[in-house]
Amino acid sequence: MPTAGKYSIIVRKPTLVTTNSSRPDFHEFRRNSAMHFCITGQYTPRSLNAILENPTTNRQEAAAKVIEAGGGKLVSMYSVAADGPGVLVIFDVPDPSIAPAISGLTVATGALQNVKLTRLFTQDEIKQVRQNAVKLRASYKPPGS
Repeated sequence: MPTAGKYSIIVRKPTLVTTNSSRPDFHEFRRNSAMHFCITGQYTPRSLNAILENPTTNRQEAAAKVIEAGGGKLVSMYSVAADGPGVLVIFDVPDPSIAPAISGLTVATGALQNVKLTRLFTQDEIKQVRQNAVKLRASYKPPGS
């Protein structure tokens, strides 16, 4: 467990519902459906010192390179001042295991601290989630019922 700060990783796996096949081709699904993630975190003092030594450094190129190496695409990257100098990176990846690998790498290398990884859902994906919830509603009994 890193000592530079605390971090949490939140990952939710996608749900695939098909109507015209009893066994979908999951690999085809993953190739055609990128999953959106957001990483936020603050730069460690070591990273801030390195950036101050080279203030024209382009961290967006570094982020794009590691995301692309995982088969993904950088959507956008912002600098943030909340809770200290940091970043907010939005990216797409076809394999959900790549996102926590990227997040863990930034922590392990000491570049970021207080990292949070969040799976983002498009409105079309949320529509499917809601439809699935309606289908499952009758089968769930909450505690005390």
